[in-house]
Amino acid sequence: MNRRNFLACVALAPTISTNLLAQDYDVFLSPSEFTTVSTLNSRLKRLKRFVGFANFNLISYNQALYYGRNYSRIGAFSQKEIGMMERLFDENPNDYGFFGERTCTDLDNRVARKDVEKIPYTGHYLYKGKAEEDYKKIVSDVGESIILTSGVRNVVKQMSLYVNKIYNCGGNMTKATTSIAPPAYSYHTISDFDVGRKGWGYKNFTADFAHTDEFEQMTKLDYIGMRYSKNNADGVRFEPWHVEVI
Repeated sequence: MNRRNFLACVALAPTISTNLLAQDYDVFLSPSEFTTVSTLNSRLKRLKRFVGFANFNLISYNQALYYGRNYSRIGAFSQKEIGMMERLFDENPNDYGFFGERTCTDLDNRVARKDVEKIPYTGHYLYKGKAEEDYKKIVSDVGESIILTSGVRNVVKQMSLYVNKIYNCGGNMTKATTSIAPPAYSYHTISDFDVGRKGWGYKNFTADFAHTDEFEQMTKLDYIGMRYSKNNADGVRFEPWHVEVI
């Protein structure tokens, strides 16, 4: 059912259950698939604790499987969990309302340490070159109140964020996928980064950031862009904190 027909049904039949209508519009995992997402989410969190926050941004898929097989504190990834990760990487997310471009074609994408720079006091990396230069310019132009909140995210890190979002959305793939890019579609894997106001914590990842002085000053900078503006064609929520490297 397309959105126009969906709205027409609401107008003509207001007594129909809103849950029933939502099922025509949102895509949900099955109970067994959600169980797999739940165990996968827990395992990826154990992996992050084991390798460390900063390293987790860079490790590859095969490295993640290796750690799981060889360290009991993580535990080996089950065949169902491996299948779920492969599915989430390979599938076309258009059915969930996400229309962004694929940025990565290799599930085992590798990030070379020589190509990235760790930004002090953040736990994050940026790609050397344009991304690192842009961040330094932003700090210089906007002020020391700006902080890097997320930089390079290889496939495993993006997979973890995506799986956690699916879990927190109760298996609602539509809601999850329009909140965060799937693991093969994140520009963090190839260029972009997030910034925020120091001391703001999680609020930096809300629309509230658009009301800060820092954001207002960033909109005047001509060397960066906003990847996910309001009502963007990719179908992603408004992300004023997300810096597009251009």
